Amino acid sequence: MLLVGNGRLITRDEEKPFMEDGCVCIEGQRIAGIGGTSAMRQKYPQAEFVDAKGGIIMPGLINAHNHIYSAFARGLSIKGNNPTNFLEILDGTWWHIDRTLNLADTYHSAMVTYLDCIRNGVTTVFDHHASYGGIEGSLFRIADAARELGVRTCLCYEVSDRDGEAKMQAAVKENADFIQAAMKDDSDMQKAMMGMHASFTLSDASLELCRKNTPEGIGCHIHVAEGMDDVYITLKKYNKRIINRLFDMDLLGPHSIMGHCIHINPAEMDILKETDTMVVHNPESNMGNAVGCPPVLRLMEKGILTGLGTDGYTNDMIESYKVGNILHKHSNCDPTVAWGEIPQMLFGNNAKIGGRYFKTPLGILKAGAAADVIVMEYNPFTPLDGSNCNSHILFGMNGRNVVTTIINGKVLMKDRVMTADEERITVQAREQAADMWRRINA
Repeated sequence: MLLVGNGRLITRDEEKPFMEDGCVCIEGQRIAGIGGTSAMRQKYPQAEFVDAKGGIIMPGLINAHNHIYSAFARGLSIKGNNPTNFLEILDGTWWHIDRTLNLADTYHSAMVTYLDCIRNGVTTVFDHHASYGGIEGSLFRIADAARELGVRTCLCYEVSDRDGEAKMQAAVKENADFIQAAMKDDSDMQKAMMGMHASFTLSDASLELCRKNTPEGIGCHIHVAEGMDDVYITLKKYNKRIINRLFDMDLLGPHSIMGHCIHINPAEMDILKETDTMVVHNPESNMGNAVGCPPVLRLMEKGILTGLGTDGYTNDMIESYKVGNILHKHSNCDPTVAWGEIPQMLFGNNAKIGGRYFKTPLGILKAGAAADVIVMEYNPFTPLDGSNCNSHILFGMNGRNVVTTIINGKVLMKDRVMTADEERITVQAREQAADMWRRINA
């Protein structure tokens, strides 16, 4: 039995959204209940107690679209790479990197990324992987890292025609093999999807192969209309808009995630709504790549389940919340928008996206939910309650406010001290990254 108490409790449960002096009781891998700190300590006197020291106790955060393989790009300079547009960024930077990545690079990238997730209070990660320098076994190496560090994750491999037929087929097989392995895993800690890069890098035959290798109840995770080139090339080659093409290929549905959706039209939005397909917004990445601001406010208005991700830019979901909030105000020239939509994506919709894959309820502190709990160091200088807690998170916190992270009932970081050997993992990753940098610039 584990108690996490003596803090302001933000539950994300509409029946009891906030407690001034709250405590979470964890039994095994699930939450047994919540209550006042004194009452819970009296009820469970033998339980281990994690003291929030007056900070914020809240559900672990969920990243609905990440790219673990981007970890070793931090600080990297690639000879002769001076991209001026999105296609050049893809080809000269990201595709160059993933063509170099081997299985060791992939594993160590995953170790430091998951470590950083723990540090930032991110307890569940939906990842979209590519390593065309080492395809077979790559998802399993990421899964090894997630299992070692105790992070909940859903993985897929980015299928693409960009490196030829043989590697496309190998990528589909890697997805299919990992999907089968994940379906046999009863831990509710590892799930799988069929990953695809984007419409413009996939032929009809490749999409059909992906569909044939996707079992019932498993969806696809694909980049959609991230740049206008995706739209133009798809129209030129197939005479269809991207969402229409994916619909015709039977790749949409309640278990599929469409990343970005920047350049989609109202008719495509209607198709997403009708098929109950999920969308994930990645504000920092969209701004950094200068590809535009997606119409996610319209998506939310239409009732399309829209979540929040980082696209590999950061592992700090609160940072993504901050940027999303100001991006849409700036883009719409309207200071009144995004106050409700972006936190709904992060704190509400990401949990619903997680609920379409994981059996245990995520993103909420109540009896029966996953024991994914974080404590944030924060002493408000204005009143804080359930009605204004999102504003406090937006303007007063970031990922580095996290002091304690518990996933699946296990304390993985307490008072900013990791249970894993943080120094060893970091040193090994740095050595592996240096080796990868030598290879990429050889």
